[in-house]
Parts: sequence; C-alpha cells; structure tokens
Amino acid sequence: MVNSQTAVNPFATRLLEKFSHAQRKMQDGARNVLGSLDTRIAATPCDIVYTEDRVRLKHYRPVTPQRVKTPVLITYALINRETMLDLQPGRSVVRSFLDRGVDVYMIDWGTPTRKDRYLTIDDHVNGYMDSMVDVVRRRTHSQQINLMGICMGGTFSVMYAAMHPHKVKNLVTTVSPTNFDTEQGLLHIWLRDMDVDHMIEAFGNIPGDLLNFAFLLLNPARLMVDKYVGLLDNIEDKAFLENFVRMEKWIFDSPDVPGETFRQFMKDCYQKNLLIKNKMKLGDRRVDLNNLTMPLLNFYGRFDHLVPPEACERLVEVVPSRDATNICLDTGHIGIYVSSKCQKAFAPKIVEWLTEREMPPKPKRKPEKKVRAPQPQKNLFHEQVPMDIGATQLGVVPSDNPQHAQNV
Repeated sequence: MVNSQTAVNPFATRLLEKFSHAQRKMQDGARNVLGSLDTRIAATPCDIVYTEDRVRLKHYRPVTPQRVKTPVLITYALINRETMLDLQPGRSVVRSFLDRGVDVYMIDWGTPTRKDRYLTIDDHVNGYMDSMVDVVRRRTHSQQINLMGICMGGTFSVMYAAMHPHKVKNLVTTVSPTNFDTEQGLLHIWLRDMDVDHMIEAFGNIPGDLLNFAFLLLNPARLMVDKYVGLLDNIEDKAFLENFVRMEKWIFDSPDVPGETFRQFMKDCYQKNLLIKNKMKLGDRRVDLNNLTMPLLNFYGRFDHLVPPEACERLVEVVPSRDATNICLDTGHIGIYVSSKCQKAFAPKIVEWLTEREMPPKPKRKPEKKVRAPQPQKNLFHEQVPMDIGATQLGVVPSDNPQHAQNV
C-alpha cells in the first residue's frame, strides 16, 4: 500500500519552492520599484535650432565625423512623441545614426492647443515641414535633404516629397500607411465608417487619451493584460523594469491631434484612399505621386497591427522611381525601433543605403590636347576617364525571429 505522505511530500516541496521563489522575486521587485530607477527617455543631447508656433526643430549634436554628406530630417507622427526614436540607451535609432556619421535633425510637433484646431494637413506639410526643411538646407548649405518619415509622419513625408521633389534627395518611409483600402488590421475597418464630423464637433482637437484608449482596444488581451503579466514575471530584473517604465511613459504621453488635420486624414486617406490614387489635395494643389522619382526606401513590419503590410507595400509599385525598395521586418509597429534584432537591421541599413546614394562628383575629363605637327596633318589626343559605375541597390533584409510579433 502506497504511503499517502510519501506521495504528497514531493508535491508540497515543489509548491513550497515555488512560493519561496515568488516571495524572493516580489521582494527584489519591491526594492527595484522603491529604489532608484533610470527611466529617462530622449537622453541624446540636442539643440533647438528653430521654433515656429508649437513646433520645434531639434538638431542632435554630432559624436563622430560626418560620413553622410546630406543631412537627415526625421518627421514623426502627430500621435505620440518623436522620443520613440531615442527611447533607451543601446536601442536608440538617433544614437545609431550619430555613431555612423549622420547629421540628424528631427521635428518635434509639440502640444496642440485650442488655437490649433483649424490647422490642416496643408498647414503641417506645406507650412511647418517646408519651413523646417528650408532651415536645415540653410544651416547645412545643402540644396537637398534626406527625408525620413515615421508612421503618419511618413505619410506626410510622401506628400511633402511629391509636392517639393527638388528639395528631397532620398526618401525613407517606415511603417507609413499610404494605401488605406485594406481589410488587414482592425483599425482600418473601424475608421472606414467612423463619424469624424461628429467627433470634431464634440472634441475640437482629438484627445490623445482617447486615441490611446482606442489603440488599446485593438488588442486588449495583449496590451492590457499580457504585458503586465510579463512585468510581474520580470519584476526582479532592474534593466527590464527601467525599459518597461520608459515605454509606458512614451505610450501615455500623447498630445492631442488638431481637429481639421484629423478630419482630413480620416476622410481623404482612411475612408476615400485618395493618396495612392493621386487624387488627394492639400489646399488647392494635388499631391502627385508621379513626382516621386527620387530613391525610396520603404520599411514595414510583418506583424504590425496598426499599419499592416498591405497598407505600406504598394507605394513602391505606384511611384516612378527606378530605385524603390521594400524591406519587411518580422516585428510589430514599435518593435521596428526598439527590438534588439531590428536594431541591427534598421538604422544601419538606412545609413548604408544613404551612403551608397551619396553620389561622388564624376571625374572630369581632361581637356583635349592639340599637338602641332607638320602641315597639313593634325594629331588630336583624347584621354578618356572611366565613368563611375554607381551605387548598388539594397536588398530585402532576411527575416528575424517571429517572436518579435509580441512587440507593440
């Protein structure tokens, strides 16, 4: 006959060990939470070199000799903050650019107030963005800039490059929606029938907190439950806790969106899909994607639940540029900027791509030398200099671990 006490003891021992481990973990976690945590974000030194209304232009201080001659201007979305690109040490897109000799500028859209309610996309693209581009050009004595857009800021960058192509040398878009006629992603389905006019009438500017709540509802199990379970599982890890707090600070620091800009973006893009059809207008001018003849590098995430691949990948098909490339990474909307694996496949690839397109001046042909000879014969010497072959086109980055689908 089996002794019941013998059968129970191993189970009780394991249970006690688990309780003891959980107790130690919570004690360590409590010390971390109550102790000193470094949760600073946007720690890379920069200077505010231009201000217009609420909008500021940041210039990041160089840390190494400049290797990419043409400066890069980064345009973030009006939703959330541009600090995502400089969120934490070791995983900062901005710092990665600086370490590789890129001259980096970035637009800080600031915090809209009631007086900004009637600002349109035209005001942001042909107003603020154009002013910032001209400031960068003057400061760097450059005829053109490299323009990089993030999410909604990438959509704005496409519009800007189409309307001011002579000012943009290379265009980089990342997780930027340009084709809004898609069944992928709950956000696109929701916004298709949303009563935007009623929202603007009720709120004026669209509250950032309302947008945050809507984003959480897109995947509530993961965004409101799983990530906090993950926090408890790693509460004793101080570095994990610091990065978790940094991300939470960024997520819930959401400015309002100017009402008329939100109205036009929802109606003309999400509901009518005018941009990809070459029918969208800013003011009285049409946004013609046929003007996008400059090199284009288009990044997107395979597991992006906000801007799915189908919303991004068509751009390179409709523009006339002969140097247009899609790069799909196995990650989500935010993971493309903060994932450790994507850090190796994102910023370094952009710098490599830009460097290849910094066309050096072509060697000048030596003038013809005329040598006098006995008449009537003449002898002409021509020295032919080989022409530069040019840059190679960047290929698609191999896929990373699908586990990165867990990134926000």
